[in-house]
Amino acid sequence: MYRRNCESEVRVALSDTRVVFIAGPRQCGKSTLALSVADDDREYLSLDDPTVLDQARADPMAFASRASTRSLIIDEVQRLPELFPAIKRNVDTDQRPGRFLLTGSANYLALPSISESLAGRIEVVQLGPLTQGEIEGVREGFTEAVFDDPDPLLPASTLRRDDYIARAFAGGFPELLSRAGQARRTRWFASYVASLIQRDLRDIANVEHAVAVPGLLRLIAARSGNLANVLEISRDVQLPNTTLKRYLSLLEVLYLLEPLRPWSANLSTRLTRSPKFYLNDPGLTSYLVDAVPNRVARYPELAGQLLEAFAVSEVRRQLSWNDYRPSISFFRTQTGAEVDIILEGRDGRVVGIEVKAGARLDRRDTRGLEFLREHLGPTFIRGIVLYTGEHVLPAGERIWAMPMDALWRWGARPNGG
Repeated sequence: MYRRNCESEVRVALSDTRVVFIAGPRQCGKSTLALSVADDDREYLSLDDPTVLDQARADPMAFASRASTRSLIIDEVQRLPELFPAIKRNVDTDQRPGRFLLTGSANYLALPSISESLAGRIEVVQLGPLTQGEIEGVREGFTEAVFDDPDPLLPASTLRRDDYIARAFAGGFPELLSRAGQARRTRWFASYVASLIQRDLRDIANVEHAVAVPGLLRLIAARSGNLANVLEISRDVQLPNTTLKRYLSLLEVLYLLEPLRPWSANLSTRLTRSPKFYLNDPGLTSYLVDAVPNRVARYPELAGQLLEAFAVSEVRRQLSWNDYRPSISFFRTQTGAEVDIILEGRDGRVVGIEVKAGARLDRRDTRGLEFLREHLGPTFIRGIVLYTGEHVLPAGERIWAMPMDALWRWGARPNGG
């Protein structure tokens, strides 16, 4: 079993918050994490069990009142939105911390059928597929080190471009990592997508054109990391624009679609306003675009696209246990200056990160970072170009080239340490 790096955040939340909600996509390990942090006296109830779901639906208040004698784990709570008001009333009556530990594969705050929130009573801990650090058994500190460590000193990397692509192919869903071979991974992802469409999507909304969703997912995967043009996507999947926007929102509610928003500051230039679309796991992206090794070898641009999705996913996951809680976005001007990832601290400091599939860099690879450095001045802490080479190298004033595995090596410490 993999130790999750946000485990300590869940434990702390249970000690001082009435309701703790572990939120993330299906099959990412939410139930396993909930059971690993629970004491022996906590009762486990899954709404994926039809009998339990029927009991909860028949009398939500009576179901929630079971927490009066034993703290509860309620798994896949999004399957019964009417349970949230019952939990709210229960914890308003009895305000002891840690009484409800919920897991959910949908963002309850975005569900239109839930009229009352648990604001002020709940802490949400985001959980995604496994990070590379969790697979390796370390707690990554990259997103903290980029702000704090003066010099990025690391031993030479032993990984090469094909190694990173293999990791992107594998993704981070725990069950999938135990399956050997591309054919077995393909079968798993096919079942995963079918289950999401046939059950989870229908649980949260009335979807009239469900048959179009697989094609929509493939299109999003194929355009991963590109600016999202909703009108163009609408035409390609043959869905009305209003329907498409609704479906995109539902995919986001299910933690399947993870848009990256554009970043802006007081720069004297025109900036793009469109987000970039990424799916929740680079392995899922690889499956949907049929990115088998031979095809990636024939289309080098596909390798760059997958490695960018891989890096964005790794950075985004680390933010769930980063005490600084920087925001993540991307930067692009209408004249073409671009940086793949922008991390902005709450104090306004900015770090820019570029992702390159090559093992060597040239001047073009740092242009976006140099643009930011010139316009932001001392607010720009550093720029990093993640590449598939071996060494950490200076690439300009406050700009460094770093092997891509710096994402889980720089600032890392043993998991639980």
